[in-house]
Amino acid sequence: MLLALFLFFGAVVLWVFRPGARRTYQSTAGIPFRHEDRPAAASAPAEAQAGKDLPK
Repeated sequence: MLLALFLFFGAVVLWVFRPGARRTYQSTAGIPFRHEDRPAAASAPAEAQAGKDLPK
């Protein structure tokens, strides 16, 4: 079982560091910085409604 888990781990590491994966992971890593100027717009009506319920 230990050998199987080690081989699985090695396969995952090789898959992540394959030559064509850089663009995919760079895009994913940049998600927190996509809205530097302003917050993201509310994507669901429930989120928009939640802001109306807050006291001013």
